Amino acid sequence: MKQTEKKIIPIFYAADENYLPYLAVSICSLKENADRNHHYEIYVLNEKMDTPDCAELKKYEEEDFRITFLNVSAQIEEVKASLQLRDYYTGATYYRIFIADMFPQYEKALYIDGDTVLLGDVSELFNVDLQGNLIGAIPDGAVAAVPAFRVYTKEALGIDAEKYFNAGVILMNLTRFRKENFYQKFCTLLGQYKFSVAQDQDYLNVICKDKVTYIDVDWNRMPIGGDEDTYHPKLIHYNLTLKPWHYKNILFEEYFWYYAKKTVFYERICDTLTAYTDEKRAADAQAEKNLIALALKEAAREDNYYKSIGRAKEMRQVGMDCRKFHRLTAAQSFFYLSRKF
Repeated sequence: MKQTEKKIIPIFYAADENYLPYLAVSICSLKENADRNHHYEIYVLNEKMDTPDCAELKKYEEEDFRITFLNVSAQIEEVKASLQLRDYYTGATYYRIFIADMFPQYEKALYIDGDTVLLGDVSELFNVDLQGNLIGAIPDGAVAAVPAFRVYTKEALGIDAEKYFNAGVILMNLTRFRKENFYQKFCTLLGQYKFSVAQDQDYLNVICKDKVTYIDVDWNRMPIGGDEDTYHPKLIHYNLTLKPWHYKNILFEEYFWYYAKKTVFYERICDTLTAYTDEKRAADAQAEKNLIALALKEAAREDNYYKSIGRAKEMRQVGMDCRKFHRLTAAQSFFYLSRKF
């Protein structure tokens, strides 16, 4: 009897060589909890990375769990001069923008940040029905927890905080990305406006606005606020400065260390925690204050994205909808209004 071919699930990470130990923790947790009835293609997007640590990560490979390091230097070079980088951000944060055009063989794919631990079956996340939307994502927990960020998303981007998603865990409808020329839209907007608060995450949010399938928050739980007993995370995202390899007593840190102990990088990660100085922690605290101040400054600007571009775009869309509405019959109008409102 012929064996049924396994479903391919493509999963993308982005990393530089300094991040490989933490990426190994994420990949270890992903592999341990994944349904083995599928075939997993793991791609690590990078720029000219070839170190012994890469070879260590390759050791996680099995027949249905392949890891490929993919150089995206050529792609990033095309837009590098226009990219905004700040604090702990590197060019790696923009790599996900290139996935749709680089992988025409895939209809959809997962992108996951390297500062994550998976406790659930990643195939469950991949199989979420996107209902034709560009992207599947989870509202950003950091935005929900910080009032200044809520003001920023509303006033600077024109997006309610509850609908502003975190780009560290996204399910991408690659077919629709290509159909709507997402990459070209990104490049055009990059030339029009420079986001400085959340950078590529802001670009993704404004381009994908109203084309998002919202996924259960347990697939992108952040160690921000709340009590651990109230959460049942399937994926933990140690976002912003909340890294267990920099700080002790981080919410959900036990999951990170559980999988870290299973990697060859465990001792090195422990050394990183020990070596993280008070000066570095003070710099983190200052960076957080600076980010909050920057968010409020951008929200107040009269020439921010929403006031200079986004609002006019909305008005044009409303005009298009109105013209479409007036062309409908009475019966059609009723169903159109029912669907829209």
